[in-house]
Amino acid sequence: MVDLPIYFDYAATTPVDPRVASRMGDSLTATGNFGNPASNSHVFGWRASEAVEAARSQVATVLGADPREIVWTSGASESDNLALKGIAEKYGDGHFITSSIEHKAILDTCAWLEARGFTVTYLPPEADGTTRAAAVAAAIRPDTRLVSIMHVNNELGCINDIAAIGAVCREAGVLFHTDAAQSFGKLPINMADMAIDMLSISGHKVYGPKGIGALYVRREPPIGLISQIHGGGHERGMRSGTLPTHQIVGLGEAAEIMASHAEEERARLVELRGRLLRRVMQLPDVTINGSEHEGWPGIANMGFAGVDGETLIMALDDLAVSTGSACNSESVEPSYVLQALKVPREVAHASLRFSIGRFTTEAEVEHAGSRVVEVVGRLRGLTG
Repeated sequence: MVDLPIYFDYAATTPVDPRVASRMGDSLTATGNFGNPASNSHVFGWRASEAVEAARSQVATVLGADPREIVWTSGASESDNLALKGIAEKYGDGHFITSSIEHKAILDTCAWLEARGFTVTYLPPEADGTTRAAAVAAAIRPDTRLVSIMHVNNELGCINDIAAIGAVCREAGVLFHTDAAQSFGKLPINMADMAIDMLSISGHKVYGPKGIGALYVRREPPIGLISQIHGGGHERGMRSGTLPTHQIVGLGEAAEIMASHAEEERARLVELRGRLLRRVMQLPDVTINGSEHEGWPGIANMGFAGVDGETLIMALDDLAVSTGSACNSESVEPSYVLQALKVPREVAHASLRFSIGRFTTEAEVEHAGSRVVEVVGRLRGLTG
């Protein structure tokens, strides 16, 4: 027996780990560490500042970085905006490179840059959803300022070789940024070995709280990133605003927990994803969007020919899954990621993303697989 409904949307957000919530609670009340970290004239501020710096070290350790290279933000979207707009403002003109299947925080920021006179190259993905270092190298121009390619795609789970892409950028003298919201704490990242200049992370993707994230900004040589939020000069002048001690402490604790169990958790998710796919692939005409065997095992994106995706997701009312579709009052369009992969429109319309995580069980995966087989078979019978 399993408790219903079952959560299969870990790529969208994760529940806060109870250990993280406990640590956060210690920084909220009058009997805890509630002070303003910027209050440097009394013990309450000193203690809060110490907690913030301890968390900064926890995040830096996961990245193999210097704690001074970690800039607190409200989340990966703000980090992405700071990275791209901060470089754009530094130079005032020039060329940016990204992929056509980045997170909207990157794509919408690039559109904002284009509206202000910058040029942007959007690299099409390979059939498996990845962006190759060779494609990046071929797109670099003399006026290229920054390349931004995500580490793990949030819809497909495909993994880009950010070490190789970074090496290409470093050789060309171009800055490289990666959105690592889906990979931080899950996949090995070591700034000492990788030519990465900026990297975005998010607390709520790693069993930490919403509303907190960070941007890694390389110190040597200095990048000269221009702040986008002013007032107080916090975070070494790169991001002003009173630091939310409880959220920062939560992200630090979440990062440490993630990193300490990364290998065993990945192996567990490989087994769970394989179990789900084996059960669902009993159905005919099922498409794996992206790669069946490569990529982050917490994500499985599947297309079911002959079934409408919105109808399917409503019928699977005991499973919390995502279509990846952009909806408005007039139409439902397939995911732009699947369109970029040239997935046939009827399959893209009938695709679901299952994402699993720390609290997913074998019993839940078995139930989900059985339900998908049952519901897809029934809907195909109705429309056949």
